[in-house]
Amino acid sequence: VTEPNPFCESWYLLPSLRHLRGNTNVQILQLMMEGQLCGLMPIARSSRYYRYPLPHLTNWQHANMFCGVPLVAKGAETAFWQALLDWIDQHAGTALFLHLRDIPLNGVLYDALKGTLADQKRQFEQVYAEDRALLASQNKPDAYWEASISAKKRKELRRQAKRLGEIGHLECHRAMDATDLTDWCQSFLRLEHAGWKGQAGSALASHEQTKTLFCESLAGAAERGRLERRTITLDGQPIAMLASFLTPPGAFSFKTTFDEQFSKYSPGVLLQQENLGILEHPEIEWTDSCAAADHPMIDHIWRERRAIGRLSIAIGGTARRFAFRQIVRAESKRGHMS
Repeated sequence: VTEPNPFCESWYLLPSLRHLRGNTNVQILQLMMEGQLCGLMPIARSSRYYRYPLPHLTNWQHANMFCGVPLVAKGAETAFWQALLDWIDQHAGTALFLHLRDIPLNGVLYDALKGTLADQKRQFEQVYAEDRALLASQNKPDAYWEASISAKKRKELRRQAKRLGEIGHLECHRAMDATDLTDWCQSFLRLEHAGWKGQAGSALASHEQTKTLFCESLAGAAERGRLERRTITLDGQPIAMLASFLTPPGAFSFKTTFDEQFSKYSPGVLLQQENLGILEHPEIEWTDSCAAADHPMIDHIWRERRAIGRLSIAIGGTARRFAFRQIVRAESKRGHMS
């Protein structure tokens, strides 16, 4: 594909649709060329645009999908966008515009989209953008760590690791297959739920749907060689855990958690130091943190950034495009709608 997106792969998208679609009517748009599948995007209709009653079409996502770019075969980028926009023009229904969320604002697909919109003289607006932490470097893990973390902070982290080692036997583990995956998932869910996310009701285990999605998607990724797990254990018990999806040439840090009882020893940071080993993966050129902009931990370790944005695009005939201009004008006056 032109750009990887694990959240549109079958092993993640299908469990998402089974467990988190709710009452949303989701359609899977596919581009077929000479009998081959060359593009795919899940799309949904929404009656509200943030808190405003503005019906629109959007690429379908849920809270645990961190990239909204469609899967498109190399060489089919322009054909995909042309076909998508043509379909939407013909099947707009009550929708006033198309809203694309969590789209990388660079690369071949984005360039093809802008080129298609320009050729069609179709108005669009980038209504939001943020810079997400990205890991992309030719440096070795140790060199990257030294360049990112001050000598004073590295000394403090070594001291914390030493203190952890005095409490019990400290080990780092890496797994690339499905060995003990069911037990690993249950340990992750318990550890995350025991912390602030569990108290806030936002942990994966707080809801049966997200709990099931987590277990099924990791199993599907592992079956296809697309899962990497890293764990720090203390006397055999996990105190920091990370699940990443490998989608060459990129990777996505899907979920991480740590035991908050040991927070003064920074186990999450120690785990990210181990995770720099992905820099040596022969097929991975970059890793998306899947973290919000200005994340208090990962932004201080990963120095590169990936621009992610939301785009609103005019659709349909004259009346819809006139309405779109008014919506964009109102949004630009108020700032981002929320």
